Amino acid sequence: MPRFSTGRAAAALLATALVAGAGATPAAAQTPAAPAPAARPATDPVAVARARADSARIPWVAADARFMTGMIGHHAQAIEMARLAPTNGASPAVRTLAARIINAQRDEIATMQQWLRDREQPVPEPDVSDTPAPAAPMNHDAHAGHGTTREMPDAHADHAAMPGMLTPAQLQALRAARGEEFDRRFLTLMIQHHRGAVSMVETLFATDGAAQNETVFKLASDVNVDQITEIARMQDMLAALLFETRAP
Repeated sequence: MPRFSTGRAAAALLATALVAGAGATPAAAQTPAAPAPAARPATDPVAVARARADSARIPWVAADARFMTGMIGHHAQAIEMARLAPTNGASPAVRTLAARIINAQRDEIATMQQWLRDREQPVPEPDVSDTPAPAAPMNHDAHAGHGTTREMPDAHADHAAMPGMLTPAQLQALRAARGEEFDRRFLTLMIQHHRGAVSMVETLFATDGAAQNETVFKLASDVNVDQITEIARMQDMLAALLFETRAP
């Protein structure tokens, strides 16, 4: 074959190779990429379990248990007082107030009892049913001013010493009152009683380490706000009652 033809053929082969190589990917680019790390699950079961354990480990101290135990007895006496309103000729306004006290404080008692049960603490069981308290519900020498109970351990016999609690004489006078006299005594004594509950909350919050538990803090805060609000309402009601009594 002539040299010219051979050179042309070689050139053609070289051109073909260059064209083919132009579309090829460099060897480095052809190397398979390293596999991406496996995606972690959106929720790590171990982390979730740890978070649940941490959230369940809510601290509480002896002062919290004392507060919950004492406030059950305190609320129980307020309910005993309020249950007298329908049978002792209270005015419609006082009867409405008494019903609100019963509903709110009965629910709070249930919350406090469950909190104590969950921590295997002694649980007071006051009678907070809708049945009015009898004239002589219990031995006041043993549980002065506490109210009717189905079971009240001796450890809680000091409830009479709690702020605001009525004495046996005050409670008996309230039971004997009727009509307008009942309204006046009820408002006066319930203001005293509510102020005592507010004082108990203040003592709790002033105790180192107390009220860190979420349930204790919320309940104590609710008691504080609700009873301060009701004190103001009862003061207005009492002032109106006294003004009407003194008007010519």
